[in-house]
Amino acid sequence: MKRRHFLALPALAAVPARAQTGRFQPAQDVGPLVRKLADGMAPAEGGIEVELPQIAENGNSVPMRIRVDSPMSAADHVLAIHIIAERNPRPLVATFHLSAASGKAEVSTRVRLAGTQKVRVLAELSGKRFRIAQRDVLVTSAACLDESL
Repeated sequence: MKRRHFLALPALAAVPARAQTGRFQPAQDVGPLVRKLADGMAPAEGGIEVELPQIAENGNSVPMRIRVDSPMSAADHVLAIHIIAERNPRPLVATFHLSAASGKAEVSTRVRLAGTQKVRVLAELSGKRFRIAQRDVLVTSAACLDESL
């Protein structure tokens, strides 16, 4: 191997890493979206159990389970569960509508995540009450990328 080939190898190895830095969606301020979904009210923290892996190898299909503490009676039940991902191009990932007839406030799904981020879960309860929880997830291979960049 000639010396000039040897010196060029580290420079070539750095090119793909530099090209990828601008591809990811920056974290958005999802506060206005949360306020809109919560009708301008400040949601209370807690009362929501979110199962989401701390590390997801592939952002195309990340398993998620959400449980909201609620008796699910006619007088006190969960109306909706919203999943919000701050780095996705469309941060409102999913909305699940429930009623007292649902029996329990629990949903399981798989979500697409555009990289390492905070995922928030907003639960709307009867009586215009809201709860919120968030989890951090490290995504090693992101989804939702804009290939035109």
